[in-house]
Amino acid sequence: MVVYPLCAHLVFTPGYRRGRFSDEILTRCEEVTRAIRADFETELVEFNDERDHVHLLVHHPPKVSLPRLVGSRKGVSARRSRQEYPDHLREHLWGARFWSPSYFAASCGRAALSIVKEHIENQKRPG
Repeated sequence: MVVYPLCAHLVFTPGYRRGRFSDEILTRCEEVTRAIRADFETELVEFNDERDHVHLLVHHPPKVSLPRLVGSRKGVSARRSRQEYPDHLREHLWGARFWSPSYFAASCGRAALSIVKEHIENQKRPG
């Protein structure tokens, strides 16, 4: 058995940092992103957005790499958004990209770093 409190804070921006997402598109992106869990055994813990980027907090197993996790979320949400909102996206995005190929990713655990550091410091070596 593997116990893993792995979480990643992800930030995605639209292609060319030019896009403007409507509230409806952002709500749909959240729904689509929450639905992508069975394939990767992941859980979207939190989703929040601005008009030109989104933040995700995703709980994931160690067997799922961050690039794969990011690729699945970006790919599915982009495909669905292009299908469901073609007119809005044509007006506000230019070029072939829905999401920028870049992203921000930071690992985060359930305990604060100071608590983990203290826990490690307090371990006793066999004597």
